[in-house]
Amino acid sequence: VYKRQLFCGATVAFLLVRDLTLPHVAEVEVWLGFELRGTWARATAPIHWAIYATAGLAFARDRDWVWRAAIPWSIYIAFSHLVWNLTSRSGGGPVLGLLHLALFLVPTALLVVLHRVRNRIQGARADTTG
Repeated sequence: VYKRQLFCGATVAFLLVRDLTLPHVAEVEVWLGFELRGTWARATAPIHWAIYATAGLAFARDRDWVWRAAIPWSIYIAFSHLVWNLTSRSGGGPVLGLLHLALFLVPTALLVVLHRVRNRIQGARADTTG
């Protein structure tokens, strides 16, 4: 739990510092792989902060729902990287997009494995106490 909580907390800290101290970075926010710029970027950045902060707290409190949310969110991020590479002037094209997709699906696979292990452990605990 602590590693997932630490990851979410570090992500929030990184995003906050980046968005608040680097104006050129704060001017761009990516959603669904598409860049939002200017006012829209600044207006939607706190949504990213809130998502990671909420996930960090949920992992810290071992909430069941966070697993059902984190796995699709991780898939969303992987596919967003593919779309971004295909659509952005700053993107690297289809080869780099597919590489990003593959790399960002690794954490998704780890989340699935950890979720299954967690469920087995909880099932074993329930069997011994019930």
